[in-house]
Amino acid sequence: MKRLPARPGSSLGLLLLASFAVVCLFAPVIAPHDPYGQELLFGLEGPSAGHPMGRDLLGRDILSRVVYGTRVSFSVGFLVVGVSALVGMAVGGIAGAYGGRTEMVLMRVTEMAQAFPGLLLAISIMAVLGPGFGNLLLALCLTGWTGYARLMRGQVLSLREREFVEAARACGAGNGRLILCHYLPNAAGPLLVEATFGLAGVIVAEAGLSFLGLGVQPPYASWGAMISEGKGFLLIAPHLTLFPGLCLFVLVLAVTLAGEGLKEVSVPKG
Repeated sequence: MKRLPARPGSSLGLLLLASFAVVCLFAPVIAPHDPYGQELLFGLEGPSAGHPMGRDLLGRDILSRVVYGTRVSFSVGFLVVGVSALVGMAVGGIAGAYGGRTEMVLMRVTEMAQAFPGLLLAISIMAVLGPGFGNLLLALCLTGWTGYARLMRGQVLSLREREFVEAARACGAGNGRLILCHYLPNAAGPLLVEATFGLAGVIVAEAGLSFLGLGVQPPYASWGAMISEGKGFLLIAPHLTLFPGLCLFVLVLAVTLAGEGLKEVSVPKG
């Protein structure tokens, strides 16, 4: 059995990712103040002992809002990746296992969906449906499943002529059983790597849509929305954008480093 490579970058990524997960789970305990509590007299106050990251325009504690923003990034990221992966694996698995006209139809639909730039398509969907958490999830899921479908189909095509698949088919296993019991377990490694890198992309997409006002709506804390709120005060209160932007950078870096480690484990070296 292969073990995780002892690379500092991968270990650091997993450590940072675990730290963000702890912050996400225990946000009410970690946040020092009410993230929605307003004190207008202290608006744009810089970092201090009581408020290490300062306050925003409405006097809300930025550290507390950054902590709660972690929940938004994690919830959107994992929900979108989970749904997109399930849809993509189903489409790709059916296309690869059944072949013929079924494969042709499913892959043409996949190619049409993949022909549109993902973020632009998400913006268009959000412009039609309106901003909101549910619509954000729907828009990102509709644009995120195609990569998993193509990967799963490729894995099935490389596995369906293998001896253990032929043996299972000779014992009477149908395509559905082959997908669940043989194709999916053997494709799990590459799919997990794809999901890890997809998580980073979804987190950035959520921040981008929230920055444009199409994602999570106020007063809920989102790193992208916080950066958007602070962009007009860069010269007088740079802390408004510095800290949420830094957290976004570190989280995406952590996910990417963890993905690189998983890639080294799952991809055999020639």
